Amino acid sequence: MLADQSARRNPFRVGLAAGALLPFIVAGPMESHAMSGYKWKNRPLVVFAPNNQSAAFRQQVAIINARRSGFRERDMVVIAVIGNRVQALIGRGPGMSAVALRRRYGVAAGSFRAILVGKDGGVKLSTGSPLSTGRLFGTIDAMPMRRQEMRRRGS
Repeated sequence: MLADQSARRNPFRVGLAAGALLPFIVAGPMESHAMSGYKWKNRPLVVFAPNNQSAAFRQQVAIINARRSGFRERDMVVIAVIGNRVQALIGRGPGMSAVALRRRYGVAAGSFRAILVGKDGGVKLSTGSPLSTGRLFGTIDAMPMRRQEMRRRGS
């Protein structure tokens, strides 16, 4: 009741407060829309690192580079979030900022994390150490959708 009385006395204050919240209200749907471009098409692997000299990041990139064809075969995109930069290593980038990606997946700045996102948009794997292609591809190849893809492609 007190807030209603305050709003009637000073409608400018309510408008100002709503305007200040607008960027936060708008940021959520825009962020989710950027990652939804992959839904039902790609399996993103999002690799977070404090910098490109991080030992874990360098190891993950070496693993990726050694089996690039396996990533493509599984309809994967690989996104690196290095400090404040976002870079596509395989495929196209999400059009999201590093801050937005860290917030979306709950990854603190300055830490390493590798996150596999399924075609349905859900997180399938999340680890604080580099993912081997055995674990990564094994997880994907066990998914029902991937099994259907392999049957259709005759793999």
